[in-house]
Amino acid sequence: MLRFDDLQLFVRTAETGSLSAAARLLDVSPAVASAALKRLEQQLQVRLLARSTRSLRLTPEGELYLVHARLALQSLEEGRQQLVGSQEGICGVLQLSAPSDLGRNTLLPWLDAFQDEHPQLQLRLLLADRVTDLFREPVDIALRYGAPEDSSLVALPVAPDNRRVLCASPSYIAQHGSPQSVEELHQHNCLLYMLHGRAYDRWHFQDGKREVLMNVAGDRVCDDADVTRRWAVAGRGVVYKSWLDVAEDVREGRLQVLLPNWLGEPTPLYLVCAHRAQLSKAVHLLREFVQLRCQRLLDAAPWR
Repeated sequence: MLRFDDLQLFVRTAETGSLSAAARLLDVSPAVASAALKRLEQQLQVRLLARSTRSLRLTPEGELYLVHARLALQSLEEGRQQLVGSQEGICGVLQLSAPSDLGRNTLLPWLDAFQDEHPQLQLRLLLADRVTDLFREPVDIALRYGAPEDSSLVALPVAPDNRRVLCASPSYIAQHGSPQSVEELHQHNCLLYMLHGRAYDRWHFQDGKREVLMNVAGDRVCDDADVTRRWAVAGRGVVYKSWLDVAEDVREGRLQVLLPNWLGEPTPLYLVCAHRAQLSKAVHLLREFVQLRCQRLLDAAPWR
């Protein structure tokens, strides 16, 4: 069985280019270091380092194995840090990106409660409807609607059963009536959301096996999803939104669900990050916290 200290000795020797220097860093004698290296080579049945009285260099096999040895040591260190973290309260800075509407109207009070439970944790919140570049921007994790197209990203489901719903305010319905079919949406002012310069004017509905894709139009378009919700609450038209974004408005009577027998487009919510190493204890706790509250909203969804 490979020994942790043998792997560590090999990596330090490769990094310093000297067996004696590696021995000093690890506080062992040169004889112990030499024995560790020989033991590792014997177990692998391959020569890792070419040594002479004056020089030391990696063999081709040693260069190949160095990559795996480093990853193994990194994984062990991450495991140690998680064990330490599990015995302590979470702290540090958590950088989170979320959609504008979900962030402002649903997530903010949840984050207040989460931070009250973990007062040592600092939050940095970025609200944006555009897709955040998790590799370039100062963000640890993101809440996103829909599975990411980039398969290299790590995506954990938070609200996989979420859907869009059709809504309007009581004042709009009193003035313009309520559509009795999806086809009647052509007679209504539909409030549109725009992303990357494109308005989402094709609304998808399902009634049993029947699927309908409606091309809709209206007199207002915005690239901020929260604004379209606010327009709807103000009685300016019909809106097609994620249930998580409008559940509280429906509960408080500011909006009413239209055509509840038609299923809206699936809009699952995911927690996304660039690397699994970013799935810290704080991230897992936040995911569980948000997941529980999302489920409470989904339990009251009109398709239940």
